[in-house]
Amino acid sequence: MLSRLAVALVHHPVLNRHNEVVSSAVTNLDIHDIARTCRTFGVGHFFVVTPVMEQQKIVEQILEHWLHGYGSTHNPDRCSAFQLVQTVADLETARELWSEKHSRPARIIITSAKSPQGLNGQDCRSLLEEESLLLVMGTGSGLAPEITDQDFATFQSISGVADYNHLPVRAAAAIILDRIFTGRKF
Repeated sequence: MLSRLAVALVHHPVLNRHNEVVSSAVTNLDIHDIARTCRTFGVGHFFVVTPVMEQQKIVEQILEHWLHGYGSTHNPDRCSAFQLVQTVADLETARELWSEKHSRPARIIITSAKSPQGLNGQDCRSLLEEESLLLVMGTGSGLAPEITDQDFATFQSISGVADYNHLPVRAAAAIILDRIFTGRKF
């Protein structure tokens, strides 16, 4: 069941704080932390989505260090997490690659801080019994309308106890994966 879920971290198209569509910067910390979280929960693949060639090169340099360079022997646990990571130019490529691996179309489930309604962890666990899923997370101020306006299912937003709701994406990834694989709600 676990290997049927992949995570895609989208850096384009996303929104900035002025609601403009932009490409956000790839960060070393997001790649490290989300890869380790994916490995912890048995996720099958982690796609870093950016069409920006310079940013793809940065990801490849990070992967080279942890998969083949000094990092691979210095910290083998980190190496095993980075084996899940792949850079792709767009979300459709991630979906195609994940679909090919499972010989059927992967269902996309998007995340948003603004969707109190939607699928919960139990819903996703049930779907994973029969389908491959691609959990899509946005950077910046969230996924752009060209993704959110499509007919994709949405995972319920994470609500805290305050009126502030702008978690770092790596924290949201950990919480959502915990809810999917353990069933915990808090």
